[in-house]
Amino acid sequence: MGNDAVLLRLNDLCQIHAGYPFRVGINEGAEGARVVQMRDVATDGYIAWSGVARTELPGQKAPDWVEVGDLLVIARGSRYYAAFVDYVPGPTVCGPHLFQIRLKPGGKVLPGFLAWQMNQAPLQRVLRKAAQGSGQLSISRTELEALPISVPPLPDQEKIVQLARLALRERDLFTSLIRNRERQLETLATNLSNSVATREPRP
Repeated sequence: MGNDAVLLRLNDLCQIHAGYPFRVGINEGAEGARVVQMRDVATDGYIAWSGVARTELPGQKAPDWVEVGDLLVIARGSRYYAAFVDYVPGPTVCGPHLFQIRLKPGGKVLPGFLAWQMNQAPLQRVLRKAAQGSGQLSISRTELEALPISVPPLPDQEKIVQLARLALRERDLFTSLIRNRERQLETLATNLSNSVATREPRP
């Protein structure tokens, strides 16, 4: 990959909106719109949809509905993960502790590449340094807008996204292999313990 990346601010590439303004908390129910919260954003940059709560939106304000291609960024805490939205199961908003990012027309950057870059150590360090607050740290929209983004040509972005997906699949595979091996060893230990328990100890 070449060194012909262009340095831009996040605000040059995206529109950034605050999450839906719930004033008295989220009353979870079985129906209504889905609300992606901080707890739903995994460290690998994806949304754990199975645990996303649903609620009736209380306000009169028209929601900024989450769409495929958006990024949702955690705005509070010690890690500011960006989740790439590649699937939306129905009407969805993001909670007040997240920012919703939508790419501007023009196609300069792939959303998957942008999420990947924002989740890497260099930009995470920039965000942590910019975080403010006397109690719980948080990122302001102004700081997020100023985030420096290196934008290589689209073919290079596609290669990076493919590599990131491959690395994620490899990690999941190795994790599964490790868990299977641990279960085998636990079974062996249990069988050994049971066989010894049925015998009298030698004098």
